[in-house]
Amino acid sequence: MGNNTEFERGVLWLSENLTFDVDARINLFECNIRVLGGLISAHILATDSANRLVQGSYKNQLLTLAEDLGRRFLPSFDTPTGLPYAWINLKHGVMENETTETSTSGCGSLILEMGALSRLTGDPRYEAAALRSLRKLWSMRSSLNLLGTTLDVITGEWIEYSSGIGAGVDSFYEYLFKAFVLFGKEDYWRMFHSAYLAVQKYFRHGPWYHEADMRTGKATYWQLTSLQAFWPGLQVLVGDIPAANSSHREFVHVWEKFGVQPERYLLDHQMLHPTEKYYPLRPELAESTFYLYQATKDPWYMEVGELIVNSLNLYTKVEGGFASIRDVTTMQMEDHQHSFFLAETCKYLYLLFDDSFLVDRNYIFTTEGHPLPVLSSWHERLPETYIPTNWTFFKVQTQRRKASAMSLQVCPATTLNPIHGDQQVESACHVPDARSDHRCFSHDDCGVDAISCRHRSCSIAGYCGLWLYI
Repeated sequence: MGNNTEFERGVLWLSENLTFDVDARINLFECNIRVLGGLISAHILATDSANRLVQGSYKNQLLTLAEDLGRRFLPSFDTPTGLPYAWINLKHGVMENETTETSTSGCGSLILEMGALSRLTGDPRYEAAALRSLRKLWSMRSSLNLLGTTLDVITGEWIEYSSGIGAGVDSFYEYLFKAFVLFGKEDYWRMFHSAYLAVQKYFRHGPWYHEADMRTGKATYWQLTSLQAFWPGLQVLVGDIPAANSSHREFVHVWEKFGVQPERYLLDHQMLHPTEKYYPLRPELAESTFYLYQATKDPWYMEVGELIVNSLNLYTKVEGGFASIRDVTTMQMEDHQHSFFLAETCKYLYLLFDDSFLVDRNYIFTTEGHPLPVLSSWHERLPETYIPTNWTFFKVQTQRRKASAMSLQVCPATTLNPIHGDQQVESACHVPDARSDHRCFSHDDCGVDAISCRHRSCSIAGYCGLWLYI
């Protein structure tokens, strides 16, 4: 917002007063997206070229705090599966008899913050732990490319097979795509694309999204939840604007009907959920409205933003801030204001009407609304198929044209591409394993098979191959 003096005061206050050496049991997912993400984002804003702080007053104190917090996260990943415990004590680590149940979001939405921490500190442990967890989670998907909602971090078994795009799963999809944008790793796109198609096939019903059993794809619960309202914003980033607009308008109609967004609405009964009538100042509708306006510049979305602002001022504003709504039918308040109201709800509404912060800059926002810059230095090196020495060539008349392997997509080597007539084109897919003896420490060490064009994977024994996981 341009208030550099207040930003500097906040940064210096945190530097002098915040400590994580406390005997407190915290939720890994929430602490990651709110605290770690906030520290990393603020550190980047404090050190970029905008000169927001007085020169010499900032000496990476927020990054030091973020690294301290990240180290305290690491014991939660010490499980047979690599999936982290949902709860950890900041001083003592994982406590005895700690619950082994976690959610898909809880172990699949850590890669942005922990990946950024590794890039900023040079310590690969944070990104490696988050990536191992994400890959394990993806390996647990069903044959329909669907995942459940809750699972056991010790056994790696699903607990709740029903899932949708709402609570317990939502940010998993979001982080697959945003990790691809932030780090440029093709694996993230492949996972997201498969998952996105499965969502559209098994969860979507017109403009609405119901829940379904990951094993069969059969519908389980027909309900709208307030967290689902983030989905149109993600669809904007993917480029699926018509679908995003269609769903967004339905959420707006529900907002207009009740004055705010109820936590859960039963689509099959056209009624509010009897025990979840509350509105805790959630940001998801404002977030999607912001993205749709950025994509279309349709002034109608600014009218939606005005509707949201007016409702917040009318129903939730109190002397000490903004209060959550306990019951949307009576607008009874409760004495609570979540941190995401400031981090997201207010931020997305502000950016909807004044996006000058984003001009000539390229950011992605974490699931808690913290901006991270898209930097070429954070991107993976290009796959070997993009390197000129690995390009293949084919003749067109008398000209010799070079074509990258990725553009030809010819595989296996015996395949002829019809558009090239009788011209022989070499297989474009082969990428050798990193080591000639085919040993590996992770899937990154394995290449692409020349015959099937399938990505080779690293076995438990540490060898690359076309392994069939059962």
